[in-house]
Amino acid sequence: MADVGGTLTFDDISVDSTLPDGLPSFIPMTDGSAVTKLDASLNWPAYGVGLRRVFSPDTHTLYKRFTEQTARQALALGDHQKAVLVGYGEDPLVEAFWTRRGRDRLVERIAEQEWDLVLSCNYSIYGDWPRTEHLLNMRRSLLLAQEFAEAGVNVVPNVYWFRLEDLQRYLSWIEDTQPAAIAINVQTVRDNADWDSWERPGLHWLAENLPEDLPVILTGLSRANRIAEMVQIFGSRLTLISQNPHQYALHGAIMTPNGREDVHARTEDAFAATVQYMASLLPSR
Repeated sequence: MADVGGTLTFDDISVDSTLPDGLPSFIPMTDGSAVTKLDASLNWPAYGVGLRRVFSPDTHTLYKRFTEQTARQALALGDHQKAVLVGYGEDPLVEAFWTRRGRDRLVERIAEQEWDLVLSCNYSIYGDWPRTEHLLNMRRSLLLAQEFAEAGVNVVPNVYWFRLEDLQRYLSWIEDTQPAAIAINVQTVRDNADWDSWERPGLHWLAENLPEDLPVILTGLSRANRIAEMVQIFGSRLTLISQNPHQYALHGAIMTPNGREDVHARTEDAFAATVQYMASLLPSR
């Protein structure tokens, strides 16, 4: 309780930030190395990188390639392209980030990397955990976003819930503080039971109740039918971030309307094909 400020409310938290101009509706994630080869035929407006590519899961320190140059330089992006840090990871990684962020100035040092946008970490909510853990982790997710904003970072807070009252609390906070956008990590919800009983109803509730002009960033959707449903409820304010193009491309595979196809393509060709296909499922900007 002391670690989160002695309260579980959101009343003292605000995230004063903006979204960078020119974000596409689809942002592919890569492994954090230069995208020169992957981007050769695309000239894509933005690329995402997961937290574990920047903050080591083994040493719990920032990788030198991101501390000795800007994020755009590390990814070999052009001036018109955006670098997005997707601050999600397995529990030990994000817990280590929380624990070490003050001592090692992690937030400030990530700010020095000049990411165009950071999606703040989301702290897990498991159904079989004590309710207090849910409340603590929802507050931690918002507190960390506030710390990034105070460091001068364009940041989007992550929203994670378990019960309807969680969504209602978020809505009150959003209406009071007006963040630039909200982000939702859906990549851990793979089976249909969890999607239909928990994630999907929550997303529909948010679509019906959020301010109509509030951008929504979803990370991890890959099934065409789920993407189509999210486009239907969120419309042009939806941004999708996914690592599927890169994962498939490493095996010469592409994503198509019929699902994954192993076409044995060159990595860069497979990557480009899947990026273009997934982008075609979303409203253009």
